[in-house]
Amino acid sequence: MSFLAALLQQTFLQHAVAASLLAALACGVVGVLVVLRRIAFLAGGIAHGALAGMGAAYLLGWPPLPGAIAAALAMAVLLWRLTTRQRHDEEVLIAAMWSVGMAAGLIMIARSAGENPDLMSYLFGNILMVGRDQLLWMAGLDLLTLGIVAAFYPAIATTVFDEEYARLRGLPVEAIRLLLLLLVALTVVLLIQVVGLILVIALLTLPAAAALSSRSMLAMMWRAALIAGAACLGGLWLAYAQDWPAGASMVLLTAAAYLVASLRRR
Repeated sequence: MSFLAALLQQTFLQHAVAASLLAALACGVVGVLVVLRRIAFLAGGIAHGALAGMGAAYLLGWPPLPGAIAAALAMAVLLWRLTTRQRHDEEVLIAAMWSVGMAAGLIMIARSAGENPDLMSYLFGNILMVGRDQLLWMAGLDLLTLGIVAAFYPAIATTVFDEEYARLRGLPVEAIRLLLLLLVALTVVLLIQVVGLILVIALLTLPAAAALSSRSMLAMMWRAALIAGAACLGGLWLAYAQDWPAGASMVLLTAAAYLVASLRRR
């Protein structure tokens, strides 16, 4: 059976396509801010810290996605506060969040009652297992993320391009910086459903980096979203046709798009 024919008949493939498009939209918008602000490593730290929230949710018998959202937002706020008020080394903090959050999440998941969940699905993604409830969560997070960016776009764009100029204009730079970290946290939770914790940085940054030659930041966001969407759909097709892991296939296609865009720029 061809991929298109299976897509028309199989509900799990339809859910996977919907999840891919929702994740691609968030990648295009927030990924551009991550690339322009050069905080890609931060996304990885928040992603691995979110595993602690998943572990706590499993330990309490709650759904894992709300726990991941709460932990990712808490990590973003903690990192913002420590780096702005106490001037700690940001790289050290991110590394600590990366390792401690992941270790705490693994311990709590191991101690949870009943059958332990498949950790591989969170580490490397399992988009073929996305259900209707998870799609609703992803759609809600997408709407929230896009709404925030649209509402504060002028201030966000000014701060991303020139923070000193934004201060001179009287913009609340630190508040906008916190807002960016919270947007990254929400997007990371979205991407965990698609490619998992290990591959989240690639899907968040590579489409945006491939769209760097755009004429404006808004055009860069749309272009990055299209690149991410094409890579996700192509990765699903490869996973179905060749029996490859879906998340890894998406990342490989995204990396290929970035390589082609880099060669064209040169």
